[in-house]
Amino acid sequence: MTTPEPGGGPLLSATGLHIAFPGRRGAPTARAVDGVDLDIKGGEIVALVGESGCGKTTLARSLLGLVPPTSGAVTFAGRPLDYAGRALKAYRKRVQLVLQDPSGSLNPRHTVYEAVAEGLRIHGYAGDERAAVAEALSRAGLRPPDRFFLRYPHELSGGQRQRVVIAGALVLEPELIVADEPVASLDASVRGEILALLLRLRDELGLSALVVTHDLGLAWNIADRVAVMYLGRIVETGTVEEVLTAPQHPYTQALLSVLPEAPGDPVVLTGEPPDPSRIPGGCRFHARCQVLASGEAERAGVAGRCRGEDLAVLSGRGETQVACHWAAAGGAP
Repeated sequence: MTTPEPGGGPLLSATGLHIAFPGRRGAPTARAVDGVDLDIKGGEIVALVGESGCGKTTLARSLLGLVPPTSGAVTFAGRPLDYAGRALKAYRKRVQLVLQDPSGSLNPRHTVYEAVAEGLRIHGYAGDERAAVAEALSRAGLRPPDRFFLRYPHELSGGQRQRVVIAGALVLEPELIVADEPVASLDASVRGEILALLLRLRDELGLSALVVTHDLGLAWNIADRVAVMYLGRIVETGTVEEVLTAPQHPYTQALLSVLPEAPGDPVVLTGEPPDPSRIPGGCRFHARCQVLASGEAERAGVAGRCRGEDLAVLSGRGETQVACHWAAAGGAP
């Protein structure tokens, strides 16, 4: 099975994905992912952006095969994801996870060599293990690699530890990595280095990536395409330039308004995101929407629809799309 070429069909695709968790002691079911279509092409970096609790990590874990969907499907290279043990193990060799906290994802008792070689041993690698580990460390920017073989995580800087985690993913030669807040725990001086590394891996290896983040500035620096998630659904998607320079959804506008370089005053959203076990009717953002609160939606004639009419799930394809009655009515700039 070959990886789809950039610009061709999707490498990874989610269609109609729903993930629900039963409540305890009769509490309502939490709809963590509530209808998502998302495509990632070969050689493409997609940023999945949103506040904490919006369902980003649950969606990412489902795409990795760690959380089976309640309904809907995940396909990889045109084939449905098989959750049987052997098939899932083979899939996880091709799709690797990079966690946000390198200190928490590295065993403090294992050397760098052992940490990177672990995946090879799990998957029964029959080649030259030492050469594979050295190549992965080198690709991750730890050179000369043999200088790091016998070092322990506590002997490394935060950036070096994150590079070890990335090397542990690269050693299996995956086609896609899922990076969950890959630079959130790093100093600002190191973040740019790790982002540059991910871009270089995309360019040199044709590696695809889903980068999960709350940081739109990070998305601007690394992504080809961005998907903005709110309360279990993607509410706006498109190329990073289109979405971040001309956002149409009020939620995206609010997220962008707090960036240091953003023009005008920050938009302060009232309250916390609603409970996923009690998703409101109509647009799921309407209770916090600054456009509705200011009367702009009323003037555009869509306030009633905002409060009472649900919006369709956006397609996972690459074109710019927005789930917003006000934007659809021409209210967005």
